[in-house]
Amino acid sequence: MNNRIEQLQEFLKEDSNDSFLKYALALEYVLVKEKDTAVNYFLKLLNDDENYVASYYQLGKLYESLNEVDKAAEIYKRGIEIAKKMGNKKTLLELQEVYNMLLGIDEDEF
Repeated sequence: MNNRIEQLQEFLKEDSNDSFLKYALALEYVLVKEKDTAVNYFLKLLNDDENYVASYYQLGKLYESLNEVDKAAEIYKRGIEIAKKMGNKKTLLELQEVYNMLLGIDEDEF
């Protein structure tokens, strides 16, 4: 196993509620191509902290890479709702953009 993953797991043992550590660990699993494990970490993170909005983008992209378009769209939509509720305009715009791209919506047509 990769040293960064081991290090992050050790940090999580010390503080199992740290959303950033869970997010970083999920990203590390993406990097080492352990996509199923990464999905599980993102889902656990969002279950524990639905307001960690960066996770919606990353999990949606991961689902896209696994050709699970419906799941990606669902995650993006959930993220959009949370970002709106939080007033996080930057993440809201990013999520809307990837959602529209996934569905083939061209914003210039409006």
